[in-house]
Amino acid sequence: MDLDAVLLARIQFAFTVSFHIIFPSFTIGLAAFIATLLVRWRMTGRDHLHRLARFWTKIFAVSFAMGVVSGIVMSYEFGTNWSNFSVVVGNVLGPLLGYEVLTAFFLEATFLGIMLFGWQRVPPNIHVLAAILVAVGTSLSAFWILAANSWMQTPAGHEVRDGIAYPVDWIAVIFNPSFPYRFAHMFTAAYLTTSLVVLAVGARYLFQGRFPEEAKTMMRMGLGMVVILAPLQVLIGDQHGLNSLQHQPAKVAAIESHWDGSKPGALVLFAIPNETEERNDFEISIPNGASWILTHTADGLFPGLKEFAPGDRPPVFPVFLSFRLMVGMGVLMLVVGFVGAWLWIRGRLFATRWYLQSTQHAWPLGFIAILAGWYTTEVGRQPWIAAGILRTADAASPVGASSVLLTLVLFVLVYGVVFSMGIYYINRLIEYGPKGTAAEPPEGLPSRPLAAAEPAAHEAMEGT
Repeated sequence: MDLDAVLLARIQFAFTVSFHIIFPSFTIGLAAFIATLLVRWRMTGRDHLHRLARFWTKIFAVSFAMGVVSGIVMSYEFGTNWSNFSVVVGNVLGPLLGYEVLTAFFLEATFLGIMLFGWQRVPPNIHVLAAILVAVGTSLSAFWILAANSWMQTPAGHEVRDGIAYPVDWIAVIFNPSFPYRFAHMFTAAYLTTSLVVLAVGARYLFQGRFPEEAKTMMRMGLGMVVILAPLQVLIGDQHGLNSLQHQPAKVAAIESHWDGSKPGALVLFAIPNETEERNDFEISIPNGASWILTHTADGLFPGLKEFAPGDRPPVFPVFLSFRLMVGMGVLMLVVGFVGAWLWIRGRLFATRWYLQSTQHAWPLGFIAILAGWYTTEVGRQPWIAAGILRTADAASPVGASSVLLTLVLFVLVYGVVFSMGIYYINRLIEYGPKGTAAEPPEGLPSRPLAAAEPAAHEAMEGT
């Protein structure tokens, strides 16, 4: 059997980016959560907030390190496997990735050490400021990465000369047609992911009867974010879908497995897309449902897959399946949030054991949704690597398939070992919990013994 070097290169990049995206999507929200804990601690002086901040900072450090390691590998893949991609669009994407280094990485590198190791070494306000700036840095990193990837989806602000893309309007390049929607969608997804992890860890501790004060704080903060962000994500996703319909109709047609654009689109709940015969097998659908969602009218029409040449269509089944997996995870998030809010209002959130037991296992929902969403986005862009500018098949390096296969196998082995160790260590940190992390008072605050009158002491520490 002949090996396809382009397909292997795509699989290799998909493998590495799948591992990589797990960690930035977690640390973006986690950095903000840690900064919020430290700000609340400075405002109230409550020790358990300080313990929680130190506890989650350890997890942040491991996740951040694994995200950096996996991201470095991807930058090498651009040169080894996708050199023509770098030649054709490097004038646009190179500066965008450079801006990420200048604005985000430098900011994170400057203050990350203070955040990780400054607990007893710098004044509390400086330490809190460092945590805030690290959170700003992670958000800036997401901004530039989403700007670059969105430009690949909906290029703007450039001109093509002799097959090479050159920027002519950087504002149009950065704020290309899909960027605002994709940035909002991904940023919200990152915060949702972190909120679900925090909520799940809090539920785990409370179900086990451990760290009750810290667990209740985690559940309140995590659930509060889920209740707000999960419905908001539905609205953002709807607008993102309408934008995709306008600029990437072939992707939307694949998402809906919609073949005939002369008829209103059904909302296909389940099917096996048959690309050979251009129809859906074993379809279960809601008539006119997709038209309602995408055109807001029952009889609205939108392009079907038959309107695009077979060579210009994305692979239908993986796009169709991954989108439904993402939506399914979103529905579960809504359920977790609404049920938790109902119990919270009734004063039973911390005492309902079935909810605690089930919610402690909800931590993967955000990660699965993000991976499924990225597969939908990236596979749905095919056969283009930069829409209308460069096809994926034309972007690959002249590297032999055997070489790509060898490095793919090595990546699988190395990533399997390294990331298994990382996840094991994170789980050990969670199992150990936030105990003992505030044994010594931080510099600038007096030591205070815990007592029955602690709430009054909290109030006395306001403003310190």
